[in-house]
Amino acid sequence: MPPFRVVFMGTPEFSVPSLAALADTENVVLAVTNPDRPSGRGQTLAVPPVKAKAARRGIPVFQPEKAKAPESVARIAAESPDLIVVVAYGHILPPSILSIPKHGCINVHASLLPKYRGAAPINWAIARGETETGVTIMKMDAGMDTGPMLHVRAIPIGEDDTAGTMFPKLAVLGAEALGEALRKLHDGTLTEAPQDNALATYAPMLKKEHGLIDWGRPAREVRNLVRGMTPWPSVFAIHGGKTLKILAAAVADGAESPGQQATPGEIAAVGKDGIVVVCGEGALRLERVQPEGGKAMDAWAYAQGRRIVKGDRLSP
Repeated sequence: MPPFRVVFMGTPEFSVPSLAALADTENVVLAVTNPDRPSGRGQTLAVPPVKAKAARRGIPVFQPEKAKAPESVARIAAESPDLIVVVAYGHILPPSILSIPKHGCINVHASLLPKYRGAAPINWAIARGETETGVTIMKMDAGMDTGPMLHVRAIPIGEDDTAGTMFPKLAVLGAEALGEALRKLHDGTLTEAPQDNALATYAPMLKKEHGLIDWGRPAREVRNLVRGMTPWPSVFAIHGGKTLKILAAAVADGAESPGQQATPGEIAAVGKDGIVVVCGEGALRLERVQPEGGKAMDAWAYAQGRRIVKGDRLSP
């Protein structure tokens, strides 16, 4: 069969492998992405990764401020797409766009739906201690990641994986799963499976406050939060009235466990392998940290510079 006419909608680096895979097999007639935005200390305009990739492949680019604006809808409809593919575009599509393509709009979502619907599925799956995640190719409807599932691929989350290590893995897996789904669509074997809403969980957009440590939680949960919030927004505590980011940590072993009198947030030990902090259950060994206004460093170097000793506290 001839290739589909596809409008691609996506913005970050996560979207790029899917765009590249589409461009190899289908006729991508337009790439829709967010406008260039000021970035960094110099506030120079940063080009979205999807725009850069599309330009290299000779694909026309459209960067509306609002996809739901009538002029944006008209621009997309003018391409007469057979299919719209959405990968981390960052906006909910209105019915006026969902109804344009003959084969509908499909989304590459980075979770095993119906778990972790929402904006940050990779981060929250890790932060909540999942050992497996994946990608779901789904047909979009008016809800938030509620449409029928078309194709699913799973992948394990390693004990030392962070959001930063899982993003590229899932970006590649998403591109592979998208290609597999489109091959089924071409030969007429692609089927839809409704989601079980009773099993749905949510992955809200990340905010800085999501990284604030509650030392009253078990050490394992705090470590999972560190992994899920790395590289952004980062988990943090307060020490000496200033923010201390926790970049890497491990659950302390039995020999490092605090005594019964220790309270959450109290420093139980300081050594070359890190700073051991009491949690509601067990203790967490901080391995790498970044003080406010400073550079990332080993926790031991931080402890030496701040003269941290057993019995000091991190808050809240």
